Amino acid sequence: MKFQAPKGVSEYLPGRSVAFDYVRQTLTTAAVSAGYQLAELPVFEDTELFARGVGETTDVVTKEMYTFEDRGGRSITLRPEGTAGVMRAVIEHGLDRGQLPVKLWYTGAFFRAERPQAGRYRQFYQLGIEAIGLNDPEIDAEVIAVADRGLKALGLKDYRLEITSLGDAASRAAHRVDLDAFIAKMNMDEATRTKAAINPLRLFDDKREEIKIQMSKAPLLIDYLSAESRTHFDRVCALLDSYGIEYRLNTSLVRGLDYYTGTTFEFVHEKLGAQSAIGGGGRYDGLMRQLGGADLSGIGFGMGLDRILLACEAEELELLDSDGLDLFVIALGTESKFVASGLVNSLRSEGFNIDMSYGDRALKGAMKAADKSGARFSLVIGEDEVASGQISIKEMETGESQTLAITAIADFLDSF
Repeated sequence: MKFQAPKGVSEYLPGRSVAFDYVRQTLTTAAVSAGYQLAELPVFEDTELFARGVGETTDVVTKEMYTFEDRGGRSITLRPEGTAGVMRAVIEHGLDRGQLPVKLWYTGAFFRAERPQAGRYRQFYQLGIEAIGLNDPEIDAEVIAVADRGLKALGLKDYRLEITSLGDAASRAAHRVDLDAFIAKMNMDEATRTKAAINPLRLFDDKREEIKIQMSKAPLLIDYLSAESRTHFDRVCALLDSYGIEYRLNTSLVRGLDYYTGTTFEFVHEKLGAQSAIGGGGRYDGLMRQLGGADLSGIGFGMGLDRILLACEAEELELLDSDGLDLFVIALGTESKFVASGLVNSLRSEGFNIDMSYGDRALKGAMKAADKSGARFSLVIGEDEVASGQISIKEMETGESQTLAITAIADFLDSF
């Protein structure tokens, strides 16, 4: 029997894994540069955490979660998103009782039982950040800027930032009166009407054409913002303007999770077709209280690493491997392999990335391995080199070689 990966799982193997890791590291660098610290969290949680945190009427909870009963009879769910788990950890470990805001970043695999297609996977990868504890427009702008800085660092150009505000409780209450009255006159099935009764904003995210046409005339929450919400959102937009970050106001932007309030945003890439969202997030005031913690606000994002890699490939970007091999060592003969192995171990201990040829390959085959390795330099150690203590080191890209003492290799590599 020949085994295959489950349908809808995204896998990354050499050499596409190099590009995937470059995307992840670049976004991580943007988060760390803004003071966010790593949170390594479980990939499964109590099912109720997501039902209560994400929203019981969302497609994520009703259709897409991988839920199972463990041996103790507990209902467990593979994480479909990151924020609820982060909030649970902050509450459980009392991070909210320390210095605020709590600024965390995380990355890893997430799981949704969706219909697989390009850019949509059942196991997918994200990098996210959360800033918890303060309702400050400067933090909103910072979170958006971290994501934008990471995308720009990759060299991406054909994306846009869409932004809106979902307001505070007073804003949403005023809007809901008119929205409910509008929805009452709409033509829809009973299941949709039931969902709308729980969260009418969900209809703005409905993909069915007949619903989209009707909702195009619905009252917009942006027109009902309280004075406080309007001031907050205007400040966020002014900050983004001052940063030189371009954005487009999307008044019907909702996103797929119920916990969003206030500033809400999404990054969309022009060349990805139907699955064009490459990341997004927003403020989620009230979520911590809803999950049993203090009444503290927060904001964060989740950036889809799979889709961002697809976007980089669509723009034909060269994703450099900053941690590639410095040197590939080829050894000819038993004694030479012993010397080469010691040299490789020594150079690795000094911080260089080194590989070598193994087995009894002839020189021609070993040189092919050196070419495929992507190393910047290569060298050959045979009996003559062992006896003389001198080697010829070759720059793979130019083909240029120079001779130096074996003991001087570390200094040579260190000069680049």
